[in-house]
Amino acid sequence: MAVSPQGFVETPPGSRYPLLPAIRSRMVRTPRLSQHIYESGPATGETLVLVHGNMSSGRFFEELMAALPEYHIIAPDLRGYGATEPLPTNAARGVRDYSDDIHALARALRLGRFHLLGWSLGGVITMQYLLDHPQQVRTLTLHATGSPYGYGGTRDAEGTPNFPDCAGSGGGLVYSQVAERFGAGDTTARSPFTARYSLRNVVVRPSFRFAAEREDILVEQMLMMRIGEQHYPGDKVASPNWPYVAPGIYGPNNALSPRYLNLAPLGEMRDGPPVLWVRGGDDVMVSDAAQLDPAMLGRYAMIRGWPGRRIFPAQPMLAQIRTLLDRYASNGGAYHEVVLRNCGHAPMFEQPEQFLTHLRALLADSCVDHNAV
Repeated sequence: MAVSPQGFVETPPGSRYPLLPAIRSRMVRTPRLSQHIYESGPATGETLVLVHGNMSSGRFFEELMAALPEYHIIAPDLRGYGATEPLPTNAARGVRDYSDDIHALARALRLGRFHLLGWSLGGVITMQYLLDHPQQVRTLTLHATGSPYGYGGTRDAEGTPNFPDCAGSGGGLVYSQVAERFGAGDTTARSPFTARYSLRNVVVRPSFRFAAEREDILVEQMLMMRIGEQHYPGDKVASPNWPYVAPGIYGPNNALSPRYLNLAPLGEMRDGPPVLWVRGGDDVMVSDAAQLDPAMLGRYAMIRGWPGRRIFPAQPMLAQIRTLLDRYASNGGAYHEVVLRNCGHAPMFEQPEQFLTHLRALLADSCVDHNAV
């Protein structure tokens, strides 16, 4: 493996596939962990930090990075994903472990102020980062973001839990076969619990097709995710409330439980940076009737014993995001919601030209730096 004097490599750790010519890979040691990053563009350009979602890695942004050659782009692998040191995630802190890791990375790289983009889980992490470090964020792009109140177990636009113990959220909702197939390194699409099947049918619309090698690269990255009770999907505890599991204290899925995650304070931020929210109109992962919401799985008898919509309604994820951003805007921030047709949970893959148009517009508008101090 060839290594440059700066520590860059042509093929990232754990991969069989060389990077696109414009992309570099290296490890960065911070006070928190050894973090693997993908990097592109000139060091003198404006910096854009990209934060990936669950079951993925920073390499999912490779083509997006190549399409923005004038920007200095950093796309880290989060802890437990890709080639980054697989330290446990303390879910009792919500997504702050991830936010703190990014902050430590930004300090190690001396990034100063930068644009920030988060996808799915990464969108939630970037909202937390904006709360934690508002003066560092020039713009925020929410790419098919998750809800500010996590995944599962809430009933209204304000994120009110269905039960005090937040049953119906966390790592216990993940089918055991998913962890088994990922842990076994299954690269096929023969089971709905495999990485390739999820990529083809959940991340993007089933009618969308990746180029063969690009799909292989993404599946490879998905299977690098660390599996276990302290990682994905995390631990669980028994509950007297349907579906009889509540969140444990480790892993990304528990970090997304409303027991630990509540980003409502973002709505009270004063004069925050501009926000772009881009989502697919056919997203089955994040919607007001998401296919993987336990309420919807119960409604269609994929989880038995659903107590009905009065007790456990579908989570209004989009309404939760929009309500929070409306409050954010009322306090001097600004946001723009874009819904792309014929698009699922991955606008940057499924509608790349439209997505780039909106992203470039946001980045260009930020040349008027209203947050300068």
